[in-house]
Amino acid sequence: MPPWSVFWAGRPTLTGVPGGGTPVIVKMENPNWSISEINATDADDGEEFLAAAAGGRRRRRGKNAKQITWVLLLKAHRAAGCLASLAAAARRRIAAGRTDEHPDAGATSPAPARSRLYAFIRASLLLSLFLLAVELAARANGRGVLAAGAGSFHASWVRFRAAYVAPPLQLLADACVVLFLVQSADRLVQTLGCLYIHLNRISPGSPSPLPDIENPLAGNYVPMVLVQIPMCNEKEVYQQSIAAVCNLDWPRSNILVQVLDDSDDPMTQALIKDEVEKWRQNGARIVYRHRVLREGYKAGNLKSAMSCSYVKDYEYVAIFDADFQPYPDFLKQTVPHFKDNEELGLVQARWSFVNKDENLLTRLQNINLCFHFEVEQQVNGIFINFFGFNGTAGVWRIKALEDSGGWMERTTVEDMDIAVRAHLNGWKFVFLNDVECQCELPESYEAYRKQQHRWHSGPMQLFRLCLPDIIRCKIALWKKANLIFLFFLLRKLILPFYSFTLFCIILPMTMFVPEAELPDWVVCYIPALMSFLNILPSPKSFPFIIPYLLFENTMSVTKFNAMISGLFQLGSAYEWVVTKKSGRSSECDLIALSPNELKHQKACSTPIIDLATIKDQSMMKQSSSRKETKKKYNRIYKKELALSLLLLTAAARSLLSKQGIHFYFLLFQGLAFLLVGLDLIGDDVK
Repeated sequence: MPPWSVFWAGRPTLTGVPGGGTPVIVKMENPNWSISEINATDADDGEEFLAAAAGGRRRRRGKNAKQITWVLLLKAHRAAGCLASLAAAARRRIAAGRTDEHPDAGATSPAPARSRLYAFIRASLLLSLFLLAVELAARANGRGVLAAGAGSFHASWVRFRAAYVAPPLQLLADACVVLFLVQSADRLVQTLGCLYIHLNRISPGSPSPLPDIENPLAGNYVPMVLVQIPMCNEKEVYQQSIAAVCNLDWPRSNILVQVLDDSDDPMTQALIKDEVEKWRQNGARIVYRHRVLREGYKAGNLKSAMSCSYVKDYEYVAIFDADFQPYPDFLKQTVPHFKDNEELGLVQARWSFVNKDENLLTRLQNINLCFHFEVEQQVNGIFINFFGFNGTAGVWRIKALEDSGGWMERTTVEDMDIAVRAHLNGWKFVFLNDVECQCELPESYEAYRKQQHRWHSGPMQLFRLCLPDIIRCKIALWKKANLIFLFFLLRKLILPFYSFTLFCIILPMTMFVPEAELPDWVVCYIPALMSFLNILPSPKSFPFIIPYLLFENTMSVTKFNAMISGLFQLGSAYEWVVTKKSGRSSECDLIALSPNELKHQKACSTPIIDLATIKDQSMMKQSSSRKETKKKYNRIYKKELALSLLLLTAAARSLLSKQGIHFYFLLFQGLAFLLVGLDLIGDDVK
């Protein structure tokens, strides 16, 4: 939302004034907050004034102290403005009364049914409130009938919980702690592996020399490359993504771009078709495909495109989602890795983000994804030549796709599905950490939540489907163990399970059953260490280490629910929602990244359309998309809100028993759940 993005964005812009002063004006959204203009004199005038008054270093110290005071006042007013804006936003959410059970405006699907998980959380909340009331009544000094009855019930409850509740709760807590330690050890080993790679400067293999496109006699390795852009109602980003792909520096005769449009909106279809036609008229080899039967989501779209008769003329296929915009030299950096390496099936590039500093939500996502690419993908690619395909910004050998059975519509993670099947068939993968492809991060919590649901439900669907194939496959035993125990169970199932169970259920319950306890190192020290490791690949994000830790625990609710639905094939397991895009672009519009390469139009490369025109049109689309986004509503998320009340109730009980670290953790975690439950993180939509 705007106030938080301003608060985390850095210093306000200062504008010079002819009078020698520098006005600092702070504007607050809430009209109840205001601040007067403060003029800071220039250094020379200030020193002359102080010298006339008293002179010397002491006066300069006084001036510096006054400046620091002004800065602190400004920060205080900005923080107060943010808090006031948060309070106003919370009032609007509650007054609107729109929860996550309300469908979007214009949505054809019915509202989602109330989940069993929410019923369980609500029952836990009611029980905790009742137990807290009993505890407070038992501690009261009065001798009334109510206090006596509460004291008698409290004594019976203490005997019952010590005999029957504490032992199973402690057993479950110990089991979750063991899982937590195993997953933390895996995270530590991966981080040490990444450190080893950097210290020894290990690379995924030296590719052939970059092809000299301008010199046809240089013996270049420039095979036939098919480029696919699957999209569905992506009117915010289609233009800049098509422009970026058509500007790839590759011989015109050796590249074909397929725009795979699954849009069901006729206006969006017409816009994309016109854009394709514009590039075709300017010399690009590009085709537009639209399916009549839109089955299988993205996997069905890609499968349909690969069935075209002309695909047999191409050796490799590069895939880019609609919001991904590769640099012009992307193919020159990736395709040469395939030369003289017949076992290589996939070359994957890392993602970078044009809107990572847009708001607090995007900053926290950037921390997660930086660790995923810098550590997880790089370590797995270097040491075992296997990782999960990210679905975009990658180049596949078409023979590897065909040998692995092609695209299948059986899960919502078709990218991970094809990667696992290719690995079982002996194909190797290469991850290029130094080759980037820019894209967008979801800027609203609703969009991020739906994306994470798909990303954590799909792997469990895939695990159920491919487990027999993994067991029967004739690959090394350690590769089977890696796939089953590390890739699927530990990182896809155990992680969301213990995160939710341990920190959102067991920890607050131990406050009401003190006979079962969690040590301080489980609550504080190990999570802090894991957050520190996660944030290492993005050192500029260190100020957000505490919000990151709290936010990851809040997301465990969505991830746990998605994991359970995928594992047991529940109603929302196959839910597929296209992640909402805003159509943002970088300062250089992402396709004009290398000015030296775009000085003139090359005879053998795809022609370049005026980039200034593209950028202007992109800005117009961003403005129109924001107006359309205003039609959507921020929501109240009932599971997160109920958990916030449960954790705050447990914090109150912890305060009574004087458990310091537990109290602070429960308090701040409860407040984090409250912010997320009221949708006060990310974009302020309506």
